[in-house]
Order: sequence, then structure tokens, then C-alpha cells
Amino acid sequence: MSELVVRWGYDKTTIDDIARRAGVAKGTIYLHWKTRDDIFAALLRRERVLLVAEVRDQAPATPGELFGGYARALLRRPLLQAVLSGDSEVLGKLARQKWRERGMLPIGPAFAAYMAALIRCGAVREDPGDHVVVVSAILYGLLFLPEGLPGEVKPSDDRVAELVADTIDRTLGTGRALSRDAADAAARATSAFLDAAEDVARDRLAISLGAKEGSS
Repeated sequence: MSELVVRWGYDKTTIDDIARRAGVAKGTIYLHWKTRDDIFAALLRRERVLLVAEVRDQAPATPGELFGGYARALLRRPLLQAVLSGDSEVLGKLARQKWRERGMLPIGPAFAAYMAALIRCGAVREDPGDHVVVVSAILYGLLFLPEGLPGEVKPSDDRVAELVADTIDRTLGTGRALSRDAADAAARATSAFLDAAEDVARDRLAISLGAKEGSS
């Protein structure tokens, strides 16, 4: 379905289109989901699970590596890019409804705990604070560079991911070399943050697949 939505837009993608693409009867689709919105939520949640798995496979040990990997994985997924940017051509009516699940990684208690752990081991500066604002500004600012940027200076997707990683580490880092123990602690904190992201992503997917009760 993701290819259909990206190509034709959500408003023009029908249940019949989805069934043909999946190679199943239309009735089979309705056995699992009542509306196109429900199908789209499941698709989006599955994309998130795959994104987190891809980042985890890279075994990031620092916030730069984590969010650089996130940028690289996201740039391979045009549907997630469309949702994150609120692309009305792709999302159609969902863009007008301000689709409720734009965030891709948990920003909240899990992120706060991650930053606190990195501060304790000396991998991240405590000041000036507002780490979520700083990370978001760097990440999304580089992911969604102005369309008017001249082609000859616009970086490739891999270069964008590299810039995200380098800028986050330089901005948040203390500038001091970490001991082996501190570096190991930072790597464990990064892995724990990814665990939290994966738990959230899989729980929401399970809800969409009817394997778990809950709300979005």
C-alpha cells in the first residue's frame, strides 16, 4: 500500500487497489480493518517498526550515530517522510486532519531518561538544556532542507545523515574523550532508548493488527 499512496496519494487509493496489490479479495481486507484510515495506521506503524529495526542493526553508540542512522533510514521511506512533513499531495485529507502519529521515535520520558543517562556518563552537556529542541531542530532542519536550495549544493541522502550525526555530536557533546566505561555506558543508554522506541512501535502495530487492545 505504501507504494500506492506515495504514487497516487491517499485520497485516490481505494480498498480495491489495496486488495489487488495484496493479491487478496476485498472482503479479506475488511475482515481485519474497517476503514482505509485503519489500514493506513497499520501500514504506518509497520513502517516505524522496520525503521527502528534498521537503526538498531547499525548498533549506534552515540546520539549522533543514533539520529544519523534514523535520518538515513527515514530518507529511504518516502511514506514516512510524507507523514512527517505533512505532505498534502500524498496524505490528502489526512494532512488536513493533522494526522495524529507524525513522531517516529519516542520524545518524552524515554528521551529525557536517555539524555539524563548520557549526561551522567559525561557524553552530553547538561547546559543549556532543551535537548529535545536542539535534536529536533538539527534532525528535521537537515531532513527537510528548503526546496529552493540550488541542486549543486543540496547534499545527498547519505551526506544529510552524516551531517545530522556530526552536528548532533558536536552540539551536545562535552568535547572530552570518554573513558572506556563511560563510552560503554553511553552505548547502553542508546540501546535502551532504542528498546523503548521499538516497544512503542511494536505495541502500536499490535493494536492495528488486532493482537492487542489499546488506543493510538
